[in-house]
Amino acid sequence: MKKSIKKNIKTNSRRETQLAGAAFGVFLAKHSLSAPHAQVVALKGELGAGKTTFAQGVAKGLGVKEKILSPTFVIIKSYKIRNTKYKIQNLYHVDCYRIKNEQDLLALGWDKIVSDPQNLVLIEWPERIRKVLPKNTISISFKTIKTSKPPARRITFS
Repeated sequence: MKKSIKKNIKTNSRRETQLAGAAFGVFLAKHSLSAPHAQVVALKGELGAGKTTFAQGVAKGLGVKEKILSPTFVIIKSYKIRNTKYKIQNLYHVDCYRIKNEQDLLALGWDKIVSDPQNLVLIEWPERIRKVLPKNTISISFKTIKTSKPPARRITFS
């Protein structure tokens, strides 16, 4: 049985959440395993918990110049990673908030996206497509700590 390792961090601002995302993105790009498919990261948490802010940090850490907004209405956005020293060359940001089931995502080319080992895929609302997530999906949970002023975030990697 595989043991799950959990790591918690606390961020006290939007900027700190973005910096955590940037560090995570660079770590993944530098330590990317030679998998036969994309690296998929499930970003879990309530509305406003920091998922998109973290994704913005990942993109910035990987050198993406475009402005990163939540892809809620377009579902999937892709960005080119121009740093040739990384195995990861494409970042996909997927927001499944409006997805009814896995079939909706499959119709948008999900299988092709996750089959490419040069892709890093960040998914918001992954619980809506649980059945099509690869087995080695990294899970990151975001929770707002409302008792702190301003509200902080607890980010749990597993």
